Amino acid sequence: MTQSMLPEEIINLARRVIDENRAIGRKVALAESCTGGLVAAALTEIPGSSAVLDRGYVTYSNEAKREALGVSGDVIEAFGAVSIACVYAMAQGALMNSDADVAVAISGIAGPDGGSEFKPVGTVVFARAMRDSEEREAESKLFENEDRGGVRYQATLCALELLLP
Repeated sequence: MTQSMLPEEIINLARRVIDENRAIGRKVALAESCTGGLVAAALTEIPGSSAVLDRGYVTYSNEAKREALGVSGDVIEAFGAVSIACVYAMAQGALMNSDADVAVAISGIAGPDGGSEFKPVGTVVFARAMRDSEEREAESKLFENEDRGGVRYQATLCALELLLP
C-alpha cells in the first residue's frame, strides 16, 4: 500500500469526516477555489469515501463559479470572489447541483500575489449550506505568515472541520 502524499493531520481529519458522516447517512459536496481540489483529494484517500462524497467542484475562475455553481456575476462584481456572499452562493450552488445533504465552499487568496489592503494574502472565506435548512454558516479567516502551500493546507483543514456533523 502506498503512502498518501497528503499530511497525516489532513488524512486523519478526512477519515473522521468520512466515518462520522457515513454513520449518520449524510452525503457531502464541495465547491473549492483556492484549495484546488485538496479537500476532495483528502476525502477520497479514505476507503469508503464514495458513501459520503457526492461530488466536488473546482471553480477556480469567476467564470467557472458562474457557470458550474450559478454564482451571480453581480455578486462577484459587487463583493469579489473572496467574499462571504460569493462563497455562500458557491455552497448553495454545490448543494443544489448535487444529492448532498451539506456543502462546503472555499475561496481565498493563497498568494504570493493577489492580495490587497482589505483582502491580504492569506484571506480565505468558508461557507456551509445545509439542505432543507435555513442555517447559514460563513466565515473569513486570515492565515498570516503562511506561504501559498501553508494557506492551502490551513484552508483544507478548516473546510474538513466544517464537514463534521
